[in-house]
Amino acid sequence: MTGALHTGLMLFSFVVVCESEPTHAGPDRAGDLHEQSKLLHLTSNWAFHLVNESLDFSGADRFCRGQFSSLVPVEQSEDRGGVLELLQQAAHRTPVWVRDPAKAASKPLALSKQYLQFPALNFPRDSREGFARVNMSFPALSSISVCVRVQWNPEWNEVSTIFSYAAPVFTNEFQLRGQVDMQGRILLALIIHGKHLPYKASFPNDGDWHHICVTWRLSNGHWAIYVDGDKKDMGSGSDTSRNIYGDGILILGQDQDSFGGNFTEPFFGNITDLNVWNMSLEARHVRALSACSSKTQELLFSWNLEHVSSHPVVSEVQALLFCPVHQQMELQGCRTLQGGSDQPPLLGLTDCSDPLPFICRSSRERFLKMKQIRDSQTSQPTAFMNQLMKLSNHSQQPSGRGSLSQVSALLEVSVQALQDTQQEGLQPADMVSLIQLLSLAANVPTQPPTKGTSIQELSQHFISVADSIISADNALKWQAIKEVVNGPMDVVNTIDQMVTSLSASLMAETDHMTILRPNIKLEVQQQWLQGGSRGSSFCGPETERLTSLDCISVPNQKIQDLHNNGFHKLTLVNTWYGSLRPLFNREENITMVPTVTDGSQRYLGTVLGSSVISTTVLGDDQPLSTAVHFQLQHRVQNPTGTVYDPVCAFWDFDLNPEAGGWWNTKGCDIVSKHYGYTVCYCNHTTNFALLLQVYEAQRSPENEKALQVLTFIGCGVSLCGLLFTFILFIAVGVPKSDRTTVHKNLIAALSVAELLLMCSDWASANEAACFMVTALLHLFFMASFSWMLVEGLLLWSKVVSVNISEDRRMKLYYIIGWGLPVLIVGVTLAVSVDEYKAEDHCWLNVKTDTIWAFVGPVVFVLAVNAVVLCRVVMVTVSSARRRAKMLSPSSASKMQTFDLTWAVTRPVLILLPVLGLTWLCGVLVHLSVVVAYVFIALNALQGLYIFLVYAVYNTEVRNAIKRIKEKRKALSFTNCSQPTSFLPSQRAPITSWGRSPPTPSSPDTSETSGPPSSTSTSLVIKNESFRKESFVSFLFKPASGNQVVQLTGYKPSGC
Repeated sequence: MTGALHTGLMLFSFVVVCESEPTHAGPDRAGDLHEQSKLLHLTSNWAFHLVNESLDFSGADRFCRGQFSSLVPVEQSEDRGGVLELLQQAAHRTPVWVRDPAKAASKPLALSKQYLQFPALNFPRDSREGFARVNMSFPALSSISVCVRVQWNPEWNEVSTIFSYAAPVFTNEFQLRGQVDMQGRILLALIIHGKHLPYKASFPNDGDWHHICVTWRLSNGHWAIYVDGDKKDMGSGSDTSRNIYGDGILILGQDQDSFGGNFTEPFFGNITDLNVWNMSLEARHVRALSACSSKTQELLFSWNLEHVSSHPVVSEVQALLFCPVHQQMELQGCRTLQGGSDQPPLLGLTDCSDPLPFICRSSRERFLKMKQIRDSQTSQPTAFMNQLMKLSNHSQQPSGRGSLSQVSALLEVSVQALQDTQQEGLQPADMVSLIQLLSLAANVPTQPPTKGTSIQELSQHFISVADSIISADNALKWQAIKEVVNGPMDVVNTIDQMVTSLSASLMAETDHMTILRPNIKLEVQQQWLQGGSRGSSFCGPETERLTSLDCISVPNQKIQDLHNNGFHKLTLVNTWYGSLRPLFNREENITMVPTVTDGSQRYLGTVLGSSVISTTVLGDDQPLSTAVHFQLQHRVQNPTGTVYDPVCAFWDFDLNPEAGGWWNTKGCDIVSKHYGYTVCYCNHTTNFALLLQVYEAQRSPENEKALQVLTFIGCGVSLCGLLFTFILFIAVGVPKSDRTTVHKNLIAALSVAELLLMCSDWASANEAACFMVTALLHLFFMASFSWMLVEGLLLWSKVVSVNISEDRRMKLYYIIGWGLPVLIVGVTLAVSVDEYKAEDHCWLNVKTDTIWAFVGPVVFVLAVNAVVLCRVVMVTVSSARRRAKMLSPSSASKMQTFDLTWAVTRPVLILLPVLGLTWLCGVLVHLSVVVAYVFIALNALQGLYIFLVYAVYNTEVRNAIKRIKEKRKALSFTNCSQPTSFLPSQRAPITSWGRSPPTPSSPDTSETSGPPSSTSTSLVIKNESFRKESFVSFLFKPASGNQVVQLTGYKPSGC
């Protein structure tokens, strides 16, 4: 077995737990025990471990996290004392990395690229004479840094000189040259004191702008070439140990074969932003300059075309550059501590990219628990570990320390061992070993894979191992190792690191890759950005049930913004984890402020209630932070007596580093809530989930069913009362008046509202229908109160102020009754359409300010009507008393005063408490089930109250009914069969007269009074209102000089 593989296996078996090195541990463990003990120091609370392998700051931080610890802070006296004792114990005197708790871990997230405009010089290809000279005198330099931005002409393939510095005594003093190789790259080389260094640093010949920095220092002869912020080549030593001569000439675009002339090897393209320092810049300074930051210390020359003279063929142009803007750029470096037996401790700052040793800190309890697991694994290896050792001994392993090939081999044998021991399953010690292996693999430096090593296979093995660890079958085992491992999110973190670091290699041969395991789905996709680029949605695996999937996507506008900000390539790394929820301790409450704060529900706690889904966005292989939309299913069943309220959250690894992170909700909002899933929006990328806040249910399922039935019955009863009232108004022919019109509109608005309330439960199953019903309910109940306000205004106009004419008054009433509700509902929808409707029923959202779009106007109407009532009562009583004093101040007049006051104010006085009290309970119905029952009862009686007030006890309606009765009585009286005599009338008959001789058998020949006269005339008038066989006979007789008319009417029997 090779030493490299032995390293990984020792990580597995915990032969080295805290003592394990990031890349290797010596194969002769017995001889290293004494040395390893020097690297460990225990205090009463902490365990400190000095790692003597050098890593950059971020690598050291990741390694400590992989060992279930963190970089040590030195603010507390206990920590500082423990670190100094460890350094003295190990006789370590060089600086080590420590953590600054005031800063988050270094995460250079490129948020965007910004446009910056630079004046540039164009060196055209049609002339080989173009050059530019920097007009300043340079001193002798013991250190120098020159940075410049270059846009190479892609059509030029020969050697070119970007700049050359020549002194009077030596021409090739300091020079930067470039040439194109066979792969189409621009290779760069320095000339220092006439020594031509090799062409090694490079950048693609793509026609884009590139930032180039070269540095040199006399003290150690160290030189470096940086391209776009990265160190591409470096070295030390020169044939001549001296300063760069002063009083030289700096030329752009030409090589000086003689001092200030005889130009050769011209440059073709554009040059801008040339700056010169009399110091050797550090890597962090170069990265900042590449990101368009500035550094003024020790600056000899700053780019300014006024201080540059150029050949006539060289023209001035404007260059629009894309500059990456890094979040919290660490220009000041990262914190270090240096201490020893002969010197006091010294805190300092060092370039974060420098490799240094570091100290990890973990709790004493965690260290002892890990030691216990290590000892048990050593004495009694598990089935998985035995099989792993067996496979390792029979397989040929690659050599190389900390290489991708070694990691791939370790992962491959681990997957095979997992398959062979599937029935036995993983033990807690195995899980800890595998988590450490994943951390080791995720932190291996990216490098070109060796022959036979497939990045795709490595990724698949990595995901297979992670999938086995986070399987729901291991839920109890996670509880057994919770004192050692922070939790399942440690595995998620290693997957994020691995895929992000290997994304470029994964996408080298394909633009899309998917790895699917039972508990994990990983997808990496790449696209080249252009106008109209759109992102695709990533969803978890489909299930047999036809339910909504767990999905996440980057908004199309955000992708277009990346293109507009200068990014060319977009890589999306999406991951879905379906089994993390059971791995979290269900008894451990997630600390979070309750979202329901109105006292309607008792808060019980918060639990993880969904899968975990994540996305990582890389623009031009840089990590970006952008907004995302995601939707997640609710994966927790509601126990009896509880309800859940979802909260959009993400796992913040920096929130509590000692515990591996914690849930955070900053920047995340709920877009919409649905039955079974929730849609969220977050303004950044990370690992997302739904936290479900548990509340004690105020209503049991039996209560809910009873409330639904009673609501339907109560609304039906109320609707019947309203319809009877409306029909009665029309049927009895109540005289048309403004008061009657107001009554009809009020009844119509309430009737439609009650009908909608009856249908609201059916509409709740459909989101669009429920939203429409909510808006209509808001409109018609608002109209009901508006017409109630009109009732009060009408009463005011009748009693207090009578200045407005009836026609103008009714127009105003219609505007108030219908126009005002439409305005209120329209404005509310425009302002808060996303928060308009309640979550689980068709009514306004009482958890937001939307409910005030109903409550506010209702309170205003009730207040106005109360004022109107008081004023009307005062005016009516005062008027009645004055009239009673003038007429008869008796008890009867006092009763008349009371009756008059009651008659005037009765409609509004009864409506005020009926509607007001009903909807006071309606707004507070979510607080208690008792209030809900009271609301249903009052709402059912609402129609009955209106029927009694507006119909039964309405004087106008009763008078109309009385007129109908009298009319029917009159018709019945005139249709009787007995003859009736009428007094003589002086009015001329309207109908025509017909003269006919009487016959003996006719009734009109009989006389009722007086003797027969010799001159009598009998007339018959046909009356169409009588039956066919009916007739009327008139007999005219002269009597005492006057004509007497006798009328006799007959009707058949049976009338």
